[in-house]
Amino acid sequence: MNLHQINTETLTLEKIAYILNNDCQLQLSAQTEQLIVKCRQYLDRKIEQSDEPIYGVNTGFGSLCEHRISAEDLESLQRNLVMSHACGMGDEVPREIVKIILLLKIQSLSYGHSGVQLSTVQRLIDLYNHNILPVVYQLGSLGASGDLSPLAHLSLPLLGMGEVYFDGEKMNTSEVYKKFGWEAINLKSKEGLALLNGTQFMSAYGVYCCLRVFKLSKLADVIGAISLEAFDGRIEPFHELIQQIRPHKGQIRTAKRIQDILEGSEITHQAKAHVQDPYSFRCIPQVHGASKDSINYVAYVFGNEINSVTDNPTIFPDEDLIISAGNFHGQPLALALDNLAIAMAELGNISERRTYQLLSGKRNLPPFLIAEPGLHSGFMIPQYTAASIVNQNKMLCTPSSVDSIESSQGQEDHVSMGANGATKAYKVMRNLERILAIELFNACQALEFRRPLKSSPFIENLVAQYREKVAFIKADKVMYLEMQASVSFLRNFDLVLPIEGAFKYEFHSDLKALRY
Repeated sequence: MNLHQINTETLTLEKIAYILNNDCQLQLSAQTEQLIVKCRQYLDRKIEQSDEPIYGVNTGFGSLCEHRISAEDLESLQRNLVMSHACGMGDEVPREIVKIILLLKIQSLSYGHSGVQLSTVQRLIDLYNHNILPVVYQLGSLGASGDLSPLAHLSLPLLGMGEVYFDGEKMNTSEVYKKFGWEAINLKSKEGLALLNGTQFMSAYGVYCCLRVFKLSKLADVIGAISLEAFDGRIEPFHELIQQIRPHKGQIRTAKRIQDILEGSEITHQAKAHVQDPYSFRCIPQVHGASKDSINYVAYVFGNEINSVTDNPTIFPDEDLIISAGNFHGQPLALALDNLAIAMAELGNISERRTYQLLSGKRNLPPFLIAEPGLHSGFMIPQYTAASIVNQNKMLCTPSSVDSIESSQGQEDHVSMGANGATKAYKVMRNLERILAIELFNACQALEFRRPLKSSPFIENLVAQYREKVAFIKADKVMYLEMQASVSFLRNFDLVLPIEGAFKYEFHSDLKALRY
């Protein structure tokens, strides 16, 4: 059994990927258990020894913060909070993301600044380890005061309420509790607020998208290189001297990668009749590189967030302080998620333009990449589909973070809307994968018309693997199945790049060096 200890060490995106990919079980370290217990004991003493109002502990919430709550009602207050805030609607959050939300909520509560019971954190760990995943809905969070509604749905199972997925089936939490002989958790003072305040919904989406786009960013370079070969493009724009006089990191990395991918290509080194390529080929380093730099920034933001305490109020036992503040505000994430969506959309935008160029009948390629155009439509309509998806991405890239709608009678008068930015970024990421799959479908078809010339050993090997899943198209056929197979190929392809070695996340080596 693979085991991951929840502790105070830095949690990285790479570590999260390892935990998920290896189906690790979670366990609290002894130090973390002590921090949780110490904070809870401090809060209990504070409540017993003082009549001072403490927000969310012995007061109401939001604009009801002036309402004092009696000692005998403190536990009911927290239970009521979780129930009343579970107001999500819309589509369900994908279960792989719910699992990350659970992991990040456990991590955040384990730093000893939230005042929760050890039993509460342990039950969250039980849910995670048994793959009991709460049903959470995508709509409902304003991205400030934390992700209140989705985190309420995440927390309902602690009370024995709500719905969960277990063994592939959706069922009432009470049924699962019977199977395991569990009792519902009786939340103590402040616990409901600790569970609901926090940015784990936004963070989980951001982490998931980052981990996926690290690979998609590399694949965009690889597929762009195949299209360049198929279009008989020029290699000069990727020369290191060009990058040195405009030294953006992403641009340099992209140009070097394209050169490495094309090493040994006969097509690259044949004489060219044309002196220049369209921007979608010639400017791959500049466009892909700019997206890489943006993704790098986003990874930095989420690297910080997943190691943060984001509930409220925050408890500092050693300093004898309980401070009501705003770490739950999702503004850093909201801006990053909007940035991420735009960066991913631009990788898709330029990809579709390369697909369009391949169909144009230029440079000795047949129109629509089919031997008998007219009788056969060939690859005409896959480009339509890519264009449709690109258009949807443009709509999805309207920033959520530029909007704020006042809530809670004006107490919460500026919100980040980062949760909507998170779900939009997820859709753009899925769309980018589809657009790249369509480009690969077209590029591999076009490459066959360059025979008997060969591309680089790397590309020839990749195309050979691709052909095991998607055949060369000789005459019109039902295309959507081939397109779906292309998406599946990308998702499952074990990307090992020349020089760079086995697949590693795109920006790991740069993260610690970033300064913003």
